[in-house]
Amino acid sequence: MGLLQVAITLVIILLLVRPVGRYMVKVFDNEKTGLDRVFGPFERIAYRFMGVRENETMGWKKYLAAMLMVNFIIMLLLYAVFRLQKFLPLNPDGIDNMPAAQSFNTAVAFTTNAEWQSYSGENGLSYFSQLIAVTFPMFTSAATGFAVAIAFIRGLIGRQDNLGNFYVDMIRSITRIFLPLSFIVALFLVFQGVPQTFKGAIDATTLEGGTQIITRGLVASLESIKHLGTNGGGWFGTNAAHPFENPTPLSNFIHMICMMLLPTALVYAFGLMIKNKKQGWTVFAAMGIIFLVILATVFAAEFRGVPALDAMGVHGNMEGKEVRFGISGSALFTAETMTTNTGSVNNMHESLTPMSGFVAFAGMMLNNVFGAKGVGLLNGILYLILSVFFCGLMVGRTPEFLGKKITGKEVKLASIALLVHPLIILVPTAWALLRPEAINSISNSGLHGLSEVLYAFTSAASNNGSAFAGLNANTNFYNLGIGLVMLFGRYVSIIAMLAIAGSLATKRVVPATSGTLRTNTPLFTGILIMIILVIGALTFFPALALGPIAEHLAMPH
Repeated sequence: MGLLQVAITLVIILLLVRPVGRYMVKVFDNEKTGLDRVFGPFERIAYRFMGVRENETMGWKKYLAAMLMVNFIIMLLLYAVFRLQKFLPLNPDGIDNMPAAQSFNTAVAFTTNAEWQSYSGENGLSYFSQLIAVTFPMFTSAATGFAVAIAFIRGLIGRQDNLGNFYVDMIRSITRIFLPLSFIVALFLVFQGVPQTFKGAIDATTLEGGTQIITRGLVASLESIKHLGTNGGGWFGTNAAHPFENPTPLSNFIHMICMMLLPTALVYAFGLMIKNKKQGWTVFAAMGIIFLVILATVFAAEFRGVPALDAMGVHGNMEGKEVRFGISGSALFTAETMTTNTGSVNNMHESLTPMSGFVAFAGMMLNNVFGAKGVGLLNGILYLILSVFFCGLMVGRTPEFLGKKITGKEVKLASIALLVHPLIILVPTAWALLRPEAINSISNSGLHGLSEVLYAFTSAASNNGSAFAGLNANTNFYNLGIGLVMLFGRYVSIIAMLAIAGSLATKRVVPATSGTLRTNTPLFTGILIMIILVIGALTFFPALALGPIAEHLAMPH
């Protein structure tokens, strides 16, 4: 039954890839659709308010400047809301202002699509903060990722340094994709029992006669964009394991569909936009194979459980999981949230078996298996560029991709984007393990304690936001350190990718010859997978060997 649940979910996602991908191409190519009359007026009002000329085009530097400026303004707005929430409206439970370091961390998290939370949502934020400083940036951060990915694709197929208009791409992402889908999903979640109210917490009498405070709020609206935008931040501290965020197996199913829907469709849209469907399916296949390996490992490890308990008749690992989802619903959710960089959890990753923890790390460290909005596709293309370069060296030809020569400039920029990722994970982890105040935040000693710290910085660098919940990250050290890692993890790679797009956009297309390396074949899919795994293994294996791998080997068998 568990396998059947997983298979049905994945088949439905695959069936949705084509229609959603085609719709996305129409949105970003500014083609006419039957929904223009619905969304057009709202978009024109937004452009007029922002002073944006819809037909204005931007080179890569102007596009980058617009993206950075908008994100910086949003981050300042979020920081101000968190610091002043005590004095702002919609605070029925009287939540106090958030401390400065934590406000910085949280503002960065929701600006960068990481949604890392060093607070418990129901106790740390007012309704105003949850609505304006959490739900709103879930739309803008996801739209930013989409816009950058689309701009990069335009650079691949362009003939001049024209990547489109960032403001238009961002607004159209929100109005034509995220808002309508979020509205539909939110209504369904309300139908399933997810709260959507401005009323504050209520006092309830338990069956034993005690008193319990039950918090609620605008949960359904946050949950819908949380998963559609691969955001991950929860209204409640226990995230999608909480019955108010994810009450039924059916709501869990919808959450999983939402997490995979747009990242997979974007890869298909990539093939359509470059007018080479086979190339799109090549990238999709490489990502899909890695995803299935991760899923199979989590599934097998959690069903196998802990050998010592298995010998006592306790089969499977249900620690940290909700009975209403079971091992199957938890395993698929875990694989999706790690590969789409959503960061939402319906079970506690602290309680995963070591091998499940290992592939959870792998999903974030590789950071290119579908990924968050645009991130997975961009990183996948980075690895593709390196694969083309390596293959060109082996056969003695100038590497080409989509008819454009890959030169030292593109390879250097791609290398910078990929090397920053391990740098901002491994260096802060090592620094934290040397700091007494950082070590005091670790709840588990030994191998698992090391994994807690490594997981925190890996999650931040990959814009994921989930955590090994045993680490107390609400300290000045972790709030500031993880906040900086989220900033570097988000924007260094974006800067490099837009620079590559600008460089490729001005290059002329070289006609294909019999000696041209074809990058849309099953053989190249295998090469791409090997390059991804080899680079990932060489970079991160030593750290993982000290954490989840050593922990797995230490288990009694």
